[in-house]
Amino acid sequence: MQDRKRNHLLLVALIAALLPFRVVAQSSVTLQVDAGKVGAPIQPTMWGIFFEDINFAADGGIYAEMIKNRSFEFADPRMGWQEHKYDRFSLNRESGSMTIINRVGKTTNPRFARVTTNASKGYGITNEGFRGMGVKQGGEYVFSVLASQHQGGKVTLRLELVDEKGSPIGEASLTPEGVKWKKYSVNITATRTEARAKLNIWFEGTGTVDLDIVSLFPADTWKRRPNGLRADLVQLLADLKPGFLRFPGGCIVEGRDLATRYQWKKTVGPVEDRHLIINRWNTEFRHRPTPDYFQSFGLGFFEYFQLAEDLGAEPLPILSCGMACQFNSAEVVPLDQLDPYIEDALDLIEFANGSTDTPWGKVRADMGHPEPFKLKFIGIGNEQWGPGYIERYKLFVDAIKSKYPDVTIVSGSGPFPDGEMFEYGWEELRELKAEIVDEHYYRPPEWFFENATRYDSYDRSGPKVFAGEYAAQSVAIASPENKNNWRCALSEAAFMTGLERNADVVYLTSYAPLFAHVDGWQWTPDLIWFDNLKSFGTPNYYVQKLFSNNRGTHVVSVQSNGKPLTGPQVYATAAVDRNTNELILKIVNASESTQPADIRVDGIRGMKTGTVTVLKSADPEAVNSIDNPLRISPETKPLKASGRKLDIQLDPLSLTVVRVPIR
Repeated sequence: MQDRKRNHLLLVALIAALLPFRVVAQSSVTLQVDAGKVGAPIQPTMWGIFFEDINFAADGGIYAEMIKNRSFEFADPRMGWQEHKYDRFSLNRESGSMTIINRVGKTTNPRFARVTTNASKGYGITNEGFRGMGVKQGGEYVFSVLASQHQGGKVTLRLELVDEKGSPIGEASLTPEGVKWKKYSVNITATRTEARAKLNIWFEGTGTVDLDIVSLFPADTWKRRPNGLRADLVQLLADLKPGFLRFPGGCIVEGRDLATRYQWKKTVGPVEDRHLIINRWNTEFRHRPTPDYFQSFGLGFFEYFQLAEDLGAEPLPILSCGMACQFNSAEVVPLDQLDPYIEDALDLIEFANGSTDTPWGKVRADMGHPEPFKLKFIGIGNEQWGPGYIERYKLFVDAIKSKYPDVTIVSGSGPFPDGEMFEYGWEELRELKAEIVDEHYYRPPEWFFENATRYDSYDRSGPKVFAGEYAAQSVAIASPENKNNWRCALSEAAFMTGLERNADVVYLTSYAPLFAHVDGWQWTPDLIWFDNLKSFGTPNYYVQKLFSNNRGTHVVSVQSNGKPLTGPQVYATAAVDRNTNELILKIVNASESTQPADIRVDGIRGMKTGTVTVLKSADPEAVNSIDNPLRISPETKPLKASGRKLDIQLDPLSLTVVRVPIR
């Protein structure tokens, strides 16, 4: 009886999982495209990137620093470090000690480590890295440290990369000289590839040495910038060809309380002067406790702007509006004390765009970028709601527009895509003539399939839309069981056809969250996953890439029997690229049967040979992984065109992108 009941439940679950996919008899679908009747322009910012420091996306992720707690500033200043109080040869357990010194009154980076050695060799400390350190055979790793010989004779630091078993896989040494703090550096070459390496620092000599900002970076960072970003992760972003980069979040902007909100001014200037704080995701989820999750801000606002520039993307910073996360403390700043927050927004625009003669423009120039970053957008608040948000938003708008009228301000409609708080926010922002309203959707795949027509009825004369955070949830919001499976990705593709079709309303869109460490995540699903050595794009990533790499410049009509293709089996959008004279079709087949497609194009003289790119899987539960990163990935083939007609096969459960030159 129990077996029958269990089998019945499994069958019900399987049927539910496969909805809304339908098995239908093979039939032909006709797509009528009018390429001569050009519709709304597609904004260059249509498909972009949302970055938030969640899932070890910054420290331990895209920020390539390999030392955890490099400045001894975590709540537990020894976290990440382990002492070895014995000589490996003589077992002298009194060979040395490490004390953490706190320079009371120093507001940034007050702590450092004081190491005393009492034997010629044998005392050491080990840093475990972020779930280990990923090193590659033959790779160069730059060790650096701020050091001072406090007293006694010279103490040499012998550096040793070791594998999980403690066997050396790379060595170097350096000797600090004098009591004055200086930066020292040396390269270590790895002799073997290891995903979970550690770094030993052995102290040889008798005396006392002080250490701070103990650092290890790969030499091969993005653009080989010293102390820069992890190259493979940035390359995955560059391959998306994003129109914008939104940073630094997300709930990171708000903080659990105002003390832990993101304060951009504390993230610029010399790295050693940046103020480390706890990451708000440190204790957010009981199912994924991460007591070692902090923000060093080595990846700060300057680096975000620089990354956006590297990617050819518009920078879109989001700032606190004086309201902490309303799901946590809901702490707010009184309206009559909001001026410092508004000043932060004005100063940020000066930092990004001001001349080198301005105070904050000079800070940017001193960091190596005298040219302005040409900031065009700024967001006020993340996903706040209610009258408190509207009151504060008004004050920001008045101040920003009076000084910088050309900067576009992004507002928000709250954390949900519907409901009382959503309706209230939109009503108020519409009345205030807001420029762009940020909407967020974390919903089941069915919601995304059903909402491909969401923006068909939006007011064309009202605020524009920023689909700022969206991702189909295979189980439930914030469930640790969510998967980046093909069913979710295909539903997002169907929804995105509706975003592009309504390009006169929707100006910016971005999937969220962006990154996740396979051993350090808190939230799923996520667009890109990585470990200490490797990274891969999910099926959702390839959906984003196909839309962004094939965006076009203007929407054109594509219909079947006089109606837009908005499901439930076939979803489609069409665009022309006036820069390349190409027609671009994006078609989703949500059924489990092949759909022959008869495509007829009006408004042109003819077509030339183009390409057809297909992203598909017969298994809606299929996922990519570290070991099988390309299980679901696009395949591109030539497509022959004849006159004004195309015949293609829409594979079951597929996203197809057709790109053909037109005359």
